[in-house]
Amino acid sequence: MTSMIKETQSIKEAVTFINEIDVNKFSRLISRIIQKLHLKGERTFSEEEEQKLQSALSLNKQVLNLVLETSAFILEQAVYQNVKPASLQQQLEAVHLNPDKAEVFSQIWATTGPELVEKLKQSIFAPSKLEYVGWRLNLQMAQSSQARLKSPSAVLQLGLHNEDSEVQENVFIEFNHQELLEFYNKLEIVQGQLDSLT
Repeated sequence: MTSMIKETQSIKEAVTFINEIDVNKFSRLISRIIQKLHLKGERTFSEEEEQKLQSALSLNKQVLNLVLETSAFILEQAVYQNVKPASLQQQLEAVHLNPDKAEVFSQIWATTGPELVEKLKQSIFAPSKLEYVGWRLNLQMAQSSQARLKSPSAVLQLGLHNEDSEVQENVFIEFNHQELLEFYNKLEIVQGQLDSLT
């Protein structure tokens, strides 16, 4: 089994500080982090809450940020690796996290992890989502320098919906025959890779 958590200098420092936190306070901290993990761009704690946490945990701002970021990183890795709670606990103990703290991660992951994974599956990682595809063919028959000219092109219209706004953005892309063929071949490669994952 390869470890999802590498023992970097940052992890070592964070583990040292996490090991010093009271287990009950740490449990509430991890519960809050996992509840907010699926919300992109939203802070887990407000500025005021972080100041209260600094006093409650006897940590300065920099150390508190290290603890919060490392804890969130561990939970994100658990999501992406879809790790079992027992395996998570073993891996955390392997990077010298105290067994009681590793157990907190494991228990919270066991109870809240599946719900978090489901929420993340429903969320969109890309800022825009393709809602509509339209197309038209253009055929240029002549131009001032040539009387007889056949120059076909295809114009794709992609309707993109940004989850942050209600406005649909339209992107128009024009292809000649060769460019359209190359685009099609790339889409075939993407489709093959998606098929191999399912």
